[in-house]
Amino acid sequence: MKKVERINVMMRYINNRAHFTISEIMREFNISRSTAIRDIREIEAMGMPLVAEVGRDGGYFVMNNSVLPTVRFTDNEIKALFIAFMATRNLQLPYLKSRQSLAEKLIGLISEAQQEDIVLLNQILLFEGTNPNNPDLLELSDLPHPMLEKLIQTLLLDSYLLITINEEKENRSYPIYLLHLYREKSIWLIEGFDLKEEKKQIFPVDNLTSVEPYPVNKRVSRKNILEKISKQEEVINLVLELGPQAIAQFKKYHPLKVSISYTNPYQTTAVLKTFINVNNSVELTEMTNWLLFLGGDIKVREMPEEILEGLQERLGLFCP
Repeated sequence: MKKVERINVMMRYINNRAHFTISEIMREFNISRSTAIRDIREIEAMGMPLVAEVGRDGGYFVMNNSVLPTVRFTDNEIKALFIAFMATRNLQLPYLKSRQSLAEKLIGLISEAQQEDIVLLNQILLFEGTNPNNPDLLELSDLPHPMLEKLIQTLLLDSYLLITINEEKENRSYPIYLLHLYREKSIWLIEGFDLKEEKKQIFPVDNLTSVEPYPVNKRVSRKNILEKISKQEEVINLVLELGPQAIAQFKKYHPLKVSISYTNPYQTTAVLKTFINVNNSVELTEMTNWLLFLGGDIKVREMPEEILEGLQERLGLFCP
């Protein structure tokens, strides 16, 4: 644990106790006596009211009604927070309605000069997807699916879930172990291990109709699940070399499961390795379109025949 992190945790540890000793601090944070004393002195210097007790078993106690020192943000930290808030407008994010009240509370913590900077940034900066005439306007299409927040609240308590998905006007339930919840192409997706089919599946949150914890007596261990996933790992069948233009396109957009490894210190060349399920027509089409999006600044090391045929067919449409 780094010193700054240790000091912050120690402040909370101390603030939650009426009395503590140097020995307790040493054991709790696995530090030497001299480091413990030095850290306590730094905490006292920050304004936490500690009183030392004299005697063989003496220690410290926190004065009554004490609280942690007031949180203070630097100018750059304030700008970082509010620019992050601005950038999340209209992105169908969970808890979007709470952002305005959170912003108002944070504004109340900063000085008038800092508030003026934030107001100016709010007037000048525009991000993709915002209404230039009213950047704060939220349309119905900007709000997340109503099930998203319930899903997050449930998964924070338990990763074993029974989800119900609407499929062609028919509801179907899936017992899953949730692996990831992610957003791709403006759509929230659930990646989970299907406990019945014993394989990974992707479910769109937009089709989610209910979510609840899966009964404990029907579960398998997480270790067992991860072992089965590792045995089902796909073999890489697409390997590309990317030049600077293709890397720039990759940074604009790439599927979540695809990553690159830079091959020189200047990050102007890279290698892309991934698996494409050629038996999935939707994935095959999407990957073909994405490879065209990367442009001509690529070299193929390995590629499935189905992808190659798809690219040739698509490119043929543009040739006389």
